[in-house]
Amino acid sequence: MSALKFPCKIFETQKKMNDKNAEDMKFGDLSEIDLKAKFHLTDISTSVNPYMLTEISSYEHPMVLFFRPKKEAKKLTKWECAGILFDEFRYLSRPFSWNGPYTSLIELMITHMQKCYGKSFSHPLLNSALEEQILSDRSKENSTRLRLQEVFRDYIDWDKKCYPVEKKQELIDAIMEGQLPKFDRLQDRVNGMGITVHDTWATHITIKSLTVDNEKYHAEVHYKVQDHFGLDDDDILKIKFKSIRLFRIWFVLQRYSEFSFKPFITNMEATIHIVGRRNAVKK
Repeated sequence: MSALKFPCKIFETQKKMNDKNAEDMKFGDLSEIDLKAKFHLTDISTSVNPYMLTEISSYEHPMVLFFRPKKEAKKLTKWECAGILFDEFRYLSRPFSWNGPYTSLIELMITHMQKCYGKSFSHPLLNSALEEQILSDRSKENSTRLRLQEVFRDYIDWDKKCYPVEKKQELIDAIMEGQLPKFDRLQDRVNGMGITVHDTWATHITIKSLTVDNEKYHAEVHYKVQDHFGLDDDDILKIKFKSIRLFRIWFVLQRYSEFSFKPFITNMEATIHIVGRRNAVKK
């Protein structure tokens, strides 16, 4: 019986890393006619009209009683209009990100979209959020960490102090039958992770090392995760998203041909330590 060699990648999603051809990575592909006819996006901002490149005063907005349009609205350059939309985007993100250690991420990512031309995004807070999500998941049915812990306990060859290569499939199955890390918990609705990441696009899981002695084992498992900070057609066609002004502004900034701000890939990674004992009792 031979030993499994490390590092060893045990899982990767069908969706690929660095996929810039995904539907939510499109930008600048829609005209004003498209946005209005297909997506019914007419009421975008309370501050500016992105189609006319004009300001909207508080008395001009259609939701204000007795509004009377000005004869001459103040004209804006495309970049002035986009800047105002991004400021409104940041402001509207606050109800989704007001409690917990990750609240600054959404404004950082909005500004990254505004200024960094599609460059990928990484941040220590994203890595911390991923690690916290993995460690806090205590569901034996869903937690990939706990499922791997069981497999190590059951299949390590304690006499040879190694993990048998013949049992590699058990590690793969542990991941396949669990639930990959994502941010759809109740707390993610207000801590900033639901709006910045929510679900994820691609995940790779690699066992970096495994140390076995007479009574204990110690495994290092690396999670590499990517998401896309962008919206596709299906996102904005859903009533729950289109009814929220933040997403209407986001979609127009990204997809309207006059703005064409690039979405970007978000990178997260965490190394998790899994430890156990030879005679651990199954629960």
